[in-house]
Amino acid sequence: MISIIKAKKEHAPLLAEIGKVSFLESHGTSAAPDDINKYVEHKFTDDVFLEEISDANNEFHIIYYNNTPAGYSKIIFNSPHQNIPHKNVTKLERIYLLKEFYGLKLGQELFEFNRTLSKKNGQCGMWLFVWTENKRAISFYEKTGFKVVGSHNFKISENHSNPNHQMLLAY
Repeated sequence: MISIIKAKKEHAPLLAEIGKVSFLESHGTSAAPDDINKYVEHKFTDDVFLEEISDANNEFHIIYYNNTPAGYSKIIFNSPHQNIPHKNVTKLERIYLLKEFYGLKLGQELFEFNRTLSKKNGQCGMWLFVWTENKRAISFYEKTGFKVVGSHNFKISENHSNPNHQMLLAY
């Protein structure tokens, strides 16, 4: 059984834990261990997620599989970017899925949920950044219709940035 709920402030610790684990699973080898560990310790805390959930511009949703949290998403409506020709476009900031739930089509389910939500909110497309070495994610996004429209350096630390594609899905 799959269910998706909108995250609330009390979900901040759960989001932090899922974020930390899934980031390490998908990006843990993308930089030196010290850089990765410092990034995770700084970015995936209860306080950071509480602040992000409290921002009315951010929408977090948690996907459950058989009543077990499997991942989450974060979207931001009306999030224009210089490489995107639209103003009313959604930024898909995160779809994080724990590795143990790969292969169950949960990422697709969560993505479709967010795409529907984006369209219902009058958005004309969705954009994101994805690490160029995350071939699994890039393949997923390409299958759903995203196209590369730019690039971005994702800063992990003062010493390291990961090259990212910027991708757009226009509706």
